[in-house]
Amino acid sequence: MNMLTFCNNIAAAIADATAPVIGTSESGRELYTGADGTPTKKIDEVAENAAIDVLRDDGRKILLVSEECGEKLIHGRRENVDEDDIDFTLVLDPLDGTFNAVAGIPFYSVSIAIGGYDLSDISFGFVQNLHSGDTYHAEIGKGAYCNQKQINVSTTRELQRLSVTAYAYRTDSTKIADLGRTVRRIRVLGSSSLELCYVAAGVLDAFVDFRKYLRVTDIAAGKIIIEESGGMVTDARGVPLHGELSITSRVSMIASNGHVHERLLNLVTDDS
Repeated sequence: MNMLTFCNNIAAAIADATAPVIGTSESGRELYTGADGTPTKKIDEVAENAAIDVLRDDGRKILLVSEECGEKLIHGRRENVDEDDIDFTLVLDPLDGTFNAVAGIPFYSVSIAIGGYDLSDISFGFVQNLHSGDTYHAEIGKGAYCNQKQINVSTTRELQRLSVTAYAYRTDSTKIADLGRTVRRIRVLGSSSLELCYVAAGVLDAFVDFRKYLRVTDIAAGKIIIEESGGMVTDARGVPLHGELSITSRVSMIASNGHVHERLLNLVTDDS
């Protein structure tokens, strides 16, 4: 089975399982604290369980890194596993945009990345809007696609013309204000993996997150999709992103069409 078909099967299972509870009060019921340290809602658990069922049926030995369960070895024991013991690592956000899904806002997704043990080893990325079905994917060295049509980042080169999605805590309000005074518009849509795909497709020009809060599950797929579409992804200091595929890792991130990356870094990065 090729990876696109494999990921489509996971997305279909999640879409089918979550459809009955989207927009309901039950979907937002908090169950427990997930492995990522945030509350797991009913709809998050439903989505992750549907994905795990597909992985178990697949038969391969997969190291799953997912927001709710953390690290889980499918068809094996997690203890003392090395790279030779598994077929691949699968980084999963079964429902990116939980607030949107609970509220019935049609902008939430599944994000899947496949690779080895480090963020720099990701070889395949997949993001699907679970409401519209729009599907983004990229394989290293083979370009990025939306609904199997190749996509590319925008050609915008002037900061004043940028459409940006940006996330920050209140303590970073000065940075957001500086950014807002410079770029054309800021949008916050509530699903970082989809927003990264919008940068890859040229709908948005850049994605900025100051919080040092993003998890690998949020960005692993979007990173390769942007890079394969001609864009650039770094941390807030301009350093290429890398690091262990662990649910505990947190990063800040700037992703752009590449043409404006250095100037955007100069605008939003301080020396502290």
